[in-house]
Amino acid sequence: MKENRLSVLMGAAFLMATSAIGPGFLTQTTFYTETLAASFGFVILITIILDIGVQLNVWRIIAVSEKRAQDIANMVLPGLGIFVAVLIVFGGLAFNIGNIGGAGLGFNVLFGIDQKLGAIIAAAIAIMVFVFKEAGKLMDKFAQVMGFMMILLTIYVAFSSQPPIGEAVTKTFMPDTEKDYFIAIVTLVGGTVGGYITFAGGHRLLDAGIKGRNALNQVNQSAVTGIAVASLMRIFLFLASLGIVAQGLTISKDNPPASVFQHAAGDLGYKFFGVVLLAAAITSVIGAAYTSVSFIQTFSPVIQKYQKSTIIVFILISATVFVALGNPVQLLLLAGALNGLILPITLAVMLIAAYKKTIVGDYKHPIVLTIFGVIIVIVMAFLSISTITANFSKLF
Repeated sequence: MKENRLSVLMGAAFLMATSAIGPGFLTQTTFYTETLAASFGFVILITIILDIGVQLNVWRIIAVSEKRAQDIANMVLPGLGIFVAVLIVFGGLAFNIGNIGGAGLGFNVLFGIDQKLGAIIAAAIAIMVFVFKEAGKLMDKFAQVMGFMMILLTIYVAFSSQPPIGEAVTKTFMPDTEKDYFIAIVTLVGGTVGGYITFAGGHRLLDAGIKGRNALNQVNQSAVTGIAVASLMRIFLFLASLGIVAQGLTISKDNPPASVFQHAAGDLGYKFFGVVLLAAAITSVIGAAYTSVSFIQTFSPVIQKYQKSTIIVFILISATVFVALGNPVQLLLLAGALNGLILPITLAVMLIAAYKKTIVGDYKHPIVLTIFGVIIVIVMAFLSISTITANFSKLF
């Protein structure tokens, strides 16, 4: 029983982490390394601190209340949970289309097959995880294996690129003062714990029965482990990219992370990129589908009863849209803008819920986490509104 509980805790952590480590994660990390060079280490450090603040707030309230985020939101304000669920599902579906496309590209890099055929194969692999009776356990194991594999391959590439580690460490704590880090920090926070991602592990623990005040220490451990895994991947990808930048080599604008892997380790490195991209994309497909459906299953007894079937349909729809339309730019633009609103809205709801006795009883939420949460809500809300305004002007 103890081993099974540990497996669930690790599985929840890796589900959250591998949900974050998708195609966008790889591209963002490489892009900002090229832009900020060694000082990007400072951005990663601040992001890790903020990510932990978000994750602990969200997971602790879910555990103490023993309710999913949408049900907590409805208790804070009737109807708010439905609004949040719609945002999560729409954002999750749109980004899953991109994840399916990323997996297809991974198959293309590895075997030279057509990207759309690769996307269909990737969707089939993701669906197989939920076909099995013990889908939860298989999902936990799959996320852990894929997560370890991605990190190990990226470590190899990081060492191959021979980054200036001393400079990276120094500028992590003393960054260049003339550079703007604000947008990079907000982008990385949104990419690591934004949208559906932070709820992936929290809802997984709830489904596995790890909840209540007595489980808080384990919930804390799992939450921090999830951020640590995602951050470890980002750190080594940063070092790999920094090594290429420091050598003065050009990183391709079309596919920055692929360029880094190829520069660092030649054709073998390019194949490694294919493996990393494929693993990152498929685990993100699984995480997005599982979490999106977990946001609507409490609204319908039919969805509750046929949860796995609904997840499979969600993946099939994502794959069908990609095969038919490719990456629909307008849909992704709008979803990206709306997805940015999810973090400040849901985090604000969680912070309010933390002080409602009807939701958490006599539980006392740590004031440090509350302060962290309020700062993140204000910053992310401001940027999200600006982003939505800009994107709507492009769309209409």
